[in-house]
Amino acid sequence: MDSTVDALNSSYQEFVAAAAGVLEAKESSGGQKTALTDSALENFKQKWELFRVACDQAEEFIECIKQRISSECLVDEATGSVSSRPGQTVSSATTGLPPISAVRLEQMSKAVRWLVIELQQGSGAAATSSNAHSSAPFDARFSEDAAQ
Repeated sequence: MDSTVDALNSSYQEFVAAAAGVLEAKESSGGQKTALTDSALENFKQKWELFRVACDQAEEFIECIKQRISSECLVDEATGSVSSRPGQTVSSATTGLPPISAVRLEQMSKAVRWLVIELQQGSGAAATSSNAHSSAPFDARFSEDAAQ
């Protein structure tokens, strides 16, 4: 995370310096278009693009972390190890949901992903395959489940 912040900060500083360079070149040329102002503007455009790339990379990093945190919270909630305050565990009786094992949660997650893929591909098999395995304790489409 520190490297992402450092890269973003560095590209921002270079962008600001390039903007200052454009203003200085424009002032020294008396507002006229010269090779110096053109060069400063080209440098500014390059630094702007690099700054945008750094922002995009930082945003991707943040989204990745958000998904990871969400997944961890989901597992904690589903397995009954959710804390409402530091050091205080909320039992499944408090939430009204029975805890499930992390393995079972992963199996269900895979089944949902499988159905989403089938639906995205426009397959009508999604509805029939979900009903075929609804009473089974595992889903045979996944190698981890079949080993049980």
